[in-house]
Amino acid sequence: MSDSALDVTGWTCPAPLRDHPRVVMGHGGGGALSAELVRHVFAPAFGGEVLAQLGDSAAITLGGARLAFSTDSYVVRPLFFPGGSIGDLAVNGTVNDLAMSGARAAYLSCGFILEEGVEVATVARVAEALGAAARAAGVEIATGDTKVVEAGHGDGVYINTAGIGLIPQGVDLRPQRVVPGDVVIVSGEIGLHGVAVMSVREGLGFEVDIASDCAPLGGLVQAMLAVTPDLHVLRDPTRGGLAAALNEIAAASDTGVVVNERSVPVPEPVANACAILGLDPFYVANEGKLVAFVPREHADAVLDAMRAHPLGRHATVIGEAVEAHPGLVVARTGLGGTRVVDLPIGEQLPRIC
Repeated sequence: MSDSALDVTGWTCPAPLRDHPRVVMGHGGGGALSAELVRHVFAPAFGGEVLAQLGDSAAITLGGARLAFSTDSYVVRPLFFPGGSIGDLAVNGTVNDLAMSGARAAYLSCGFILEEGVEVATVARVAEALGAAARAAGVEIATGDTKVVEAGHGDGVYINTAGIGLIPQGVDLRPQRVVPGDVVIVSGEIGLHGVAVMSVREGLGFEVDIASDCAPLGGLVQAMLAVTPDLHVLRDPTRGGLAAALNEIAAASDTGVVVNERSVPVPEPVANACAILGLDPFYVANEGKLVAFVPREHADAVLDAMRAHPLGRHATVIGEAVEAHPGLVVARTGLGGTRVVDLPIGEQLPRIC
């Protein structure tokens, strides 16, 4: 870490009281506050069986085809960070949500919300990054929109993308299919994205440069499905990190999850940064990783296929689904004890995607 003093005057608490009467930063953090907002405000207002799935993307049938449909908004600060930009996130985040349904992403929409006064050169740089990311992911930007808000009412550039893709026949990825005995696999090292964004946003300097893992996961998922279409569920652990993804799956499947803490791949620079900042890597966001629950009989073959792919070469078995403590995630520590890995209330690092 650099010798300069750390200025925390602008930091905000991401985990306020649960009964807070106004929207707070934690409501956008992907944890318990976000879930409560969806469950008690949005879901009752919107209704519908498709929305009730509450997955990374919705699986729908249209004209005889099974489609995945997803939307996401990106408000990351700063706009550019080691390993990516808001443009990369706007493509890869939505592509990855579609991939978690097993879908091959095909088309994206793109909405820009610009703040009056932002430099056109900055907008162009974001657009170029977004276009390059779309081409790399094999998707087409098919439609879009632009709005401008007054100076002081935005933060330069916000982006919304929605996407659609085809779900292959025989693929049924949803947490309700998880059963005790399923093997839990994570595709690689966790925590890189959140720490990379925080390092530049707060002006922190670490001995080793940390870059975001932002990447499209569609190819990795297709390699896994080529082994067997009988994967049970996939999640990309973005907001709320690995802990939030595992808790969501445990709750939706009514099974317990046991994770071997030492097996979870946390790169040393991330572990050191989290130790300095008082963060838990399990809760730090990722933008190029997935967690899979795989039937035990297919786990070895799926793991081999993941490790043969560039985005899965550090794939690791980290635990299993169990009958005990349904709905809870428990980690076995390196000292031989156990700890409950709770769903985060808000978010350790707000505005990271």
